[in-house]
Amino acid sequence: MKRFLEVTGFLVMVVGVCGVIRELTDGWFRLFGVTRFLTEGVPFLQGHELFANIVIAALGFVLLVISDRVRT
Repeated sequence: MKRFLEVTGFLVMVVGVCGVIRELTDGWFRLFGVTRFLTEGVPFLQGHELFANIVIAALGFVLLVISDRVRT
């Protein structure tokens, strides 16, 4: 369970950080296009993509912290 939380947290945090970089550069990094599907496909997040990606990165960090507290 600990390894699953670590991997999931890391991937979610990387996707969130990539989304933040993509939003700050106006989509200049096309490799980070996977983040577009997370935020642009949800109608109530339109116009708030940067905030949504910050929240996704924070959730990934929280999963990493939780994985450290799980006992093996």
